[in-house]
Amino acid sequence: MFAHEDGPGADRLGDLEELLGDDLDDKGDQDSDDTALDVEFYVGGGHRVLLTVDGSADSYTLAVAAPDSADTTELGWDDLAHWHPYALRWVELDLICRAVAALDPQLHHPGAPLALLCRFAAVFEDDDVDGALAAVDAAFASLRPQKWDGYWPSGTDWLERADFRGQNVVWQRDEAGNLWARQEDDHEADFYSTRVEPAAGADHFPHNRLQALLSAAATTLKTSAA
Repeated sequence: MFAHEDGPGADRLGDLEELLGDDLDDKGDQDSDDTALDVEFYVGGGHRVLLTVDGSADSYTLAVAAPDSADTTELGWDDLAHWHPYALRWVELDLICRAVAALDPQLHHPGAPLALLCRFAAVFEDDDVDGALAAVDAAFASLRPQKWDGYWPSGTDWLERADFRGQNVVWQRDEAGNLWARQEDDHEADFYSTRVEPAAGADHFPHNRLQALLSAAATTLKTSAA
């Protein structure tokens, strides 16, 4: 998930570092259409979260889909070029993963959905960062093969990329309930996100679709707890 020669956890790569170098050299010879994998997570009411993974290009794309619609709308992407991954608040990701688990007990939380989707969430001053770190760590650990002693991602690796406390990221909400962020002044980490203020006459980030999906997820949890 985060295995890069200069990324979080690089000091634990071991022999994998050489393999990653070979993989990067071969990426230009592969067709992404042949290597991409699509994963769908249902949160309720027909609303879906879609993840497209292209392992050969180390590229991940997050999208949402409304009920009875084949169309998807992109929230963000994470790759080795012009990444804009930070589409979700931690509480939103946690809500999504809990709803997924409520509908499919095999996709328990924290588990595979959180491990796959956590790269699209960040944490800020008002988040339960210790709780988020523990959940992500448990999600990664749940997928680790028995007796595996090589590199494996950890919650700490994720947090090194996702921690924007003290980085002057300001969240705002409008009367319609749309929530977006902007980064002010000097900062050490760059908050790259498509989740910006709705533009007049256009909505570059699908605020309405995300709100509808989160509402459906909340309804799923409420119904399952009844």
